Amino acid sequence: MDQVNDGNHGLRITTWNVNGIRNPFSYQPWREKRTFSAMFDILETDILVIQETKIQRKDLRDDMVLVPGWDVYFSLPKYKKGYSGVAIYTRNSVCAPIRAEEGITGVLSPPNSTTSFRDLPKDQQIGGYPTGAQLQDYFLDATTLDSEGRCVVLEFPAFILIGVYCPANRDEARDEFRIGFLNALDTRVRNLVALGKSVFLTGDLNIIREEIDTANVEDKLKKEGLTVEEYISTPARRLFNHLLIGGKVIVDRDEGKEPQVMWDICRGFHPTRKGMFTCWDQKKNARPGNFGSRIDYVLCSEDRKNWFQDSNIQEGLMGSDHCPVFATLKPRVELDGVEIDIRDVMSKNMFKNGVRVREWSMKDLLPTSAKLIPEFDRRQSIRDMFTRKPTSSMTAALPSNFSNSGNGLESAQKDGPFSISNHVDPLGASPTKITSPTKSFISSSSPTPVKRSTDALQLVSQPSKRSKVEAKSNKGPSNGRGIKGQL
Repeated sequence: MDQVNDGNHGLRITTWNVNGIRNPFSYQPWREKRTFSAMFDILETDILVIQETKIQRKDLRDDMVLVPGWDVYFSLPKYKKGYSGVAIYTRNSVCAPIRAEEGITGVLSPPNSTTSFRDLPKDQQIGGYPTGAQLQDYFLDATTLDSEGRCVVLEFPAFILIGVYCPANRDEARDEFRIGFLNALDTRVRNLVALGKSVFLTGDLNIIREEIDTANVEDKLKKEGLTVEEYISTPARRLFNHLLIGGKVIVDRDEGKEPQVMWDICRGFHPTRKGMFTCWDQKKNARPGNFGSRIDYVLCSEDRKNWFQDSNIQEGLMGSDHCPVFATLKPRVELDGVEIDIRDVMSKNMFKNGVRVREWSMKDLLPTSAKLIPEFDRRQSIRDMFTRKPTSSMTAALPSNFSNSGNGLESAQKDGPFSISNHVDPLGASPTKITSPTKSFISSSSPTPVKRSTDALQLVSQPSKRSKVEAKSNKGPSNGRGIKGQL
């Protein structure tokens, strides 16, 4: 069962490259419960951005999609199997996106539609899409750039969240795609900021920002035959530093990249900290000696810089060759000169002055939600039919031994740009308070995760037999891959 954020500790956004969506369940502390609900509770996060899910649509299972108290949005590769993939999970009790899209360029379409996101009516778009002229500069068409399942974009009333898995620097044959993708991402972010939007960019960017963000940089430079200036000026790194406030750019700035618009939140809270790495070479067993690099980020546009109260890596949490990185929004933030509760601007009319005025319901689901994929939508409705309490009039008409059952079916019509109907509200009960420790219990100062109480790790229903078989097939350490060439 979902724990409910009571608002006293702010709202946490976490990014984690899991190297396979079930991979963490082979490690402590995840393998004790082996559920996504328990994983999210241990992370104590409210929004989780996952990279490298390494699945296709046919691999989705109930326990991944129908997590009680959570919604989820996937971007999966269109062609290549067991590769890439991004997912964003959102905690329904504190946030609900008002728009959701897949891809950077806007060329993809919502489910059951032939109209691309960029061609939807303005009030249904997130916006900021690269123009035709901008796309011409990347030497790749938009469909190719968005074919590998690398980006999910969610819009909340407070900001737009872009969750990405950027291409790695593995070989020269992929250089064109990598730089094209990074340019499209840079353009989308800048376009949104120019429209007056607040933007959060989070994920595995596969870029080391500066010398402080990698181990033994002197040896690397010597091996590559590069000076520090040349290292900082490699194409991907130069592009990234153009985007970052305080980013190191050698010589003159590139045309059109003059504004530095994004703040590196974790580095902002730890400006001189060394060894703050998020990825390690498993082939060399580099993690125990912290011989790694920082390539996972949570960034925000400058107008939201003061909204954050904390950010850190969680290098003590095993489960991948990457560790989670989080940033925590303050419980109360300033918007247009007025202090408000952060929950007031994380959904549409669910909170007012920090007080809940309505429950999350199935009406809040957007067309791109995985819960509305037909097979999961049907199973959710059937499950809900047997778990919802009946109305009083129905109860009176039933035998006493059926007093706690009922079909619970109800129809709801969503107002606004996306219409969802004939779905069931799975949240019949009022939310309960978090009884777990505060979000600071896992940080760099405590490399070994603290075991949470059993009460704090409420279980979801057991996964199907197919899920169990799949979980067993994923047992054991991850694939032993090395660091993916982030130079």
